[in-house]
Amino acid sequence: MNVVAATGKASGRGGGSGRVGGAVRAVGRALHFPVTGTARGIRRATHAHGAGESGLGKLIELHAVNGAGDVMVTVALASTVFFSVPTDEARGRVALYLAITMAPFTVLAPVIGPLLDRLPHGRRAAMAGAMLARALLALVISGAVASGALELYPAALGVLVASKAYGVIRSAVVPRLLPRGFSLVKANSRVTLAGLLATGAAAPVAAGLHALGDPWPLYGAFVIFAAGTFLSFSLPPKVDSAKGEDVALLASGPRRPPGERARRPGLRSVGPAVTYALGANASLRCLSGFLIFFLAFLLREHPLAGQTAAVSLGIVGVAAGAGNALGTAVGAWLRSRAPEIIIVTVVAVVLGVALLAGLFFGVFPVACLAAVAGCAQALGKLALDALIQRDVPEAVRTSAFARSETLLQMAWVFGGAVGIVMPLDGTVGLLVGAVFVAAGWLTTLRGLLASARGGGCPAGAT
Repeated sequence: MNVVAATGKASGRGGGSGRVGGAVRAVGRALHFPVTGTARGIRRATHAHGAGESGLGKLIELHAVNGAGDVMVTVALASTVFFSVPTDEARGRVALYLAITMAPFTVLAPVIGPLLDRLPHGRRAAMAGAMLARALLALVISGAVASGALELYPAALGVLVASKAYGVIRSAVVPRLLPRGFSLVKANSRVTLAGLLATGAAAPVAAGLHALGDPWPLYGAFVIFAAGTFLSFSLPPKVDSAKGEDVALLASGPRRPPGERARRPGLRSVGPAVTYALGANASLRCLSGFLIFFLAFLLREHPLAGQTAAVSLGIVGVAAGAGNALGTAVGAWLRSRAPEIIIVTVVAVVLGVALLAGLFFGVFPVACLAAVAGCAQALGKLALDALIQRDVPEAVRTSAFARSETLLQMAWVFGGAVGIVMPLDGTVGLLVGAVFVAAGWLTTLRGLLASARGGGCPAGAT
């Protein structure tokens, strides 16, 4: 009887502790579920439709990390260079920023593509190096951001170069990670959309960190880029494969006759359709750079009717981001259907909206222009990707991506420089932006339509 009673007491104690332990574990699971559940949901989305098996899912996640880190640095630099001083002084600071960072970048940018052509077996290491460089430079900027010391500018240049080098490598890597049945434009749509979503999610976090102090968003960038450094090596080994690759020349001149010796061994033409599409995309990228800097100063000094400067900038920023996301989503749906027609159409639409926004300057026209320009830039770039996939032989495709990314960035730099020196007149400024788009559209319209009627060059043709 005593033995039985003792056993019952022990069992009761054990059952009580078990129930307590179970309750603790249940609470722990409940607390962790929002994090683990979200992580599992993100992983399912990024690895869907064969992206997990091909390795594209890993690249999507890496690009999301890249977008989050970039927005942290952007918030820190914008608050230091732009928002912390009067408008006239801010224009001088931004001009100095462009002179010290963007101007050298226009010299360095053409070198990025050829350098990456020499690193076909080290793409994962190159992406990790770009992440690590930005992590370390974020710490350098954090020490200079409060005082505005001169080291801020060369460090910002380093961040810019590393960011664009990552972008060029990423474009070259995507063709190696295509799942079965995926078009290149669909894969790029997924990668780009992940970066946009991560940027949108990280922006309020960066603003919250900035409220704690100027250096805090840069500390956040350091952590994010450090994580990206390790994540770069999780990409499949085939990313480093260079089997069958060569160097591409962005030119549309006549093909070399059979038997004639090439002047520059290893260089091939990518075809006229790609160069025309690149010209049209350059006009859109030029407009993007112009609008960013011109509207930033214009709306700060002359807010939209009935709005404060902060609200005016917010309206334009949200509209541009929503348009970019919409363009990316539409591009995934359109896939590679008639890419020349897509480019001609979106550039024509942007031209019309820019003219209307200039003539009827106001809240709605400016917001519409920001949204349409963002959508067109995304769609135009995805259509350019489709043309590169269709017309450029696989042996030179990755190199063509590197060269096109570099040229588009240079167009953005030019547009931004013009936006800084423009007088703060909304009508005049937006009409100047329309001129950029008109120049790109008119010079590429005939060639793109002719290419669309001819069906382009088959992929793999030499």
